[in-house]
Amino acid sequence: MKRILIIWHSRTGTARAMAEAAAEGARQEPDIEVRLVTSEAATSADLLAAQAYLFAGPENLAALSGEMKAMFDRTYYDVLDHLNARPYGHLIAAGSDGTGAARQLARIVMGWRLKPIAEPVIHCTHAQTAEAIMASKHMTSKSLKPCHDLGAAMAAGLALGIF
Repeated sequence: MKRILIIWHSRTGTARAMAEAAAEGARQEPDIEVRLVTSEAATSADLLAAQAYLFAGPENLAALSGEMKAMFDRTYYDVLDHLNARPYGHLIAAGSDGTGAARQLARIVMGWRLKPIAEPVIHCTHAQTAEAIMASKHMTSKSLKPCHDLGAAMAAGLALGIF
């Protein structure tokens, strides 16, 4: 059975909700196994065992969160040249932009020679004060739909052999 690995990190709930929505979408495909793993727990073995990836995390100070970046630092060389041409997508939770984290993630996985299947899904919370930024977030089903759809598309494409 083919596997999609969804690696996520979240401080306020937004990226976690995005990852869970993508997993829900991907689980509609009966021939695809979906694993949700936190960035802190993700291992090189997890990456090697999957045929496709979704990365979900917050943008902090115009970059990936430290915990998500640490996952890449920890696993990068173990899997280098073993993931070539596998598909990936990414989900970014941001206060106002998200493109810095999206660019950074894309540059990192370019080294693994992963293939993007879609533009990044970026959800902007528009939180601009310290209190609003650190507050727990709750997303609407409308806000989560692009994440769900990306998971479903990833699973369908993997099941059909498109990726």
